[in-house]
This record gives sequence, structure tokens and C-alpha cells, in this order.
Amino acid sequence: MTVEIKRNPLMAAVAVALMLPAMPAHAGGTITFGADKSVSIGLGMRGSFSSVEDAAPDGTSRSQDFSLDSARIYLSGSLNKYIKGMLNTEKDIAGQGFQAIDANVQVAITPGLTIWAGRFLSPSDRANMAGPYYSLGGGYWSGIASRYGYNGGYIGRDDGVAVVGSAMDGKFAYSFGAFEGATAFQIAPAPASSNTANRTGSDGLMYAGRLQFDFWDAEPGYYGTGNYLGGKDILAIGIAGRSQKNGAFSAVATGDYASYSVDFLLEKKGVGPGALSIEAAGYDYDTSDVFLSEQGTAYSAGVGYIFDQKVGWGQLQPFVRYQKFTPDSNVDTKKYDVGVNYIIDGYNAQVSGVYSNTEVTGASDVDAFTIAMQFQF
Repeated sequence: MTVEIKRNPLMAAVAVALMLPAMPAHAGGTITFGADKSVSIGLGMRGSFSSVEDAAPDGTSRSQDFSLDSARIYLSGSLNKYIKGMLNTEKDIAGQGFQAIDANVQVAITPGLTIWAGRFLSPSDRANMAGPYYSLGGGYWSGIASRYGYNGGYIGRDDGVAVVGSAMDGKFAYSFGAFEGATAFQIAPAPASSNTANRTGSDGLMYAGRLQFDFWDAEPGYYGTGNYLGGKDILAIGIAGRSQKNGAFSAVATGDYASYSVDFLLEKKGVGPGALSIEAAGYDYDTSDVFLSEQGTAYSAGVGYIFDQKVGWGQLQPFVRYQKFTPDSNVDTKKYDVGVNYIIDGYNAQVSGVYSNTEVTGASDVDAFTIAMQFQF
């Protein structure tokens, strides 16, 4: 047995053999046991300090809070050139332990076609596939536009099986799968609708799929990224959908669930002294009128610019983001973010500062300021 510790994408142990990288590169250690046999391990965390208007216990003062937003352990392994595995964890809601968010095996049928089975991200929009560690500005998009409280859990994972493939030199990517659906894992408080004891009707699976085409540089992978930090020229369009018979249910009603989305990403290097990125997405959600507050349309958009010239250790990337959800309950939610990232080592080391303003129909606007840091080892 040989032991080799090096800076290497954790998922590269999976990705290289499959020729379909699972997620963007980050640091990690790899232990090799022979030809095509290895285990990789790594760590990730996101922490923040936030000050939110009128969020103190007295209801009128600003809150002042430190938070460990995420803490993950990454594990991946290779049995041979055809069979790989992944086990990633996240701290539970109370922060007292960990639970599995990814636990799956990937079997390579051909270099461009892989079967995924277990618990993993079901095919969906770019924001969900990128997650909190690989999005513009870091963190989730607050679940305002990209909403996965239904059929996929709050963290986007689900139990099932999927076909993941690519063609045309990696510029056309596709994924289709069948999943348990109607699932909310205990990473965050479960909505009232997640109580399966209230479910009636047939027990249908959730079916999900995604198609994406890259007109410029090809994007690697199934687990993706929301921004390449000036590393690629990207012009991509993706569409995704998911549906489940009797997938929306409450104590008094049961209906079908469906969601559809289209997303766009443009990144161009050499635009002045840096790289420009523009992203946008649109969504449609349907719960058969079971939950009017989760049924409707949503939109999101973001613009970022990363400077090539370093300032001290890293690069500056100012950005703006916008989200809006218009549900059939007529209680709209809008959020504006303006911030700047300090990119020290790609997605392995970042610090960001963000000002946010959230508007909800019938309520006063709420502004917040957040300083966050992200590290992966």
C-alpha cells in the first residue's frame, strides 16, 4: 500500500475514471491502494457573522450573530476504473453531529455514461447543483427562487437512481432519474407538508431530469458550479424538470407536484481588467393547489466581475443578485444582494461581505449585513 497526500480534487478520484467530474476542484488527501484503488478525504466549512434589522429579541434592535452555517466531511473512493463511491456529510440542524447528505455509488458503463445510485443531488437547476460552496457570492440563493423544500429535501438530495451522461465532447450533458421524492432530510426544519403519515393516494416516484448545452467551453460534471471565477469562457443554457404523482400532500389534501426551470450562464475572460459573469433562471412550481404558498413562478439573476490583478493574497469579485418568488397566495418575496468576494484560493478559501434587502408583501423591508468565510481542505 502506498500513501500519497496531495492537493487534488476530492471528487477527482471519482471523476477522472468516469471522465465526468462530480464537482469543482478543492484540496484533499488521497490514499492509494494499488491500480485504480484509492480513498480520498477532505473537510469544508462556511461560517458567518450577520446583523439583521429588527431581528433582536426585543423586535426593534438589530441582531448580532455568529453562525457555523455548514461543516462537511468529504469522502470518496475508487474500487476499480469502473466503480466509484462518495460519502459526504453535513452538520445536523442542532450542530451536535453529522448526517449523510451524499452516499452513493457510480458505475461507469462507458466513458460518457454513468449510473448513480444511492443518495445524491437529483437533476435540477444550476443553483441547486452548485450548492452553497460553488455559487456566485457563496451560500445558497436563500431558497427564494430555487426552492427545494418539496421533493428533494432542503439540501437538494434524495434517494434514487439516475443516468448521467455527456456527448459532443462534453458540451451536451444530460441526466435523468427516479427518486423517492416528498423528502425533507433533517438538515433544516421540515415543512408541515413533509409528514408522510398524512399522505393519501398512490405512492408514486419522483422523476427528474436535466439537459444542458455549452456553446463555448465545455463544463465538466454532474455536480456543477455557479461561477468559474474567470477560469473559463462559458455560454450555457440548461433546462430541468421534476414531477411526482401525489407528491404534494397536507393533512387535508393530496395533489401532484411538478416544477420546471430554465437557467443561463455567461462568463467571459478578458473583459477589461478581468472576467464578467451574468446568470439568470426562471422557475414554475405546481402543487395542484395543495400549497398555494409554494405554487407559482420565480426568477433570479446575478452579475459578477472578478479582477485579474491580485490585491494581497487574492482577487476581488464584486457582485449583485436578485430573486423573486410570486406564489398563488399573493404574498411575494423579493431579495436584493450587493457584495464583494475576496478570492484567496478559488473555492477553497474565500471571504465575502454582503448587504441584503428582503421584501415580503404586507411586511416591512428587512436589511441585513453578512460577513462570511469559506474554507475547504
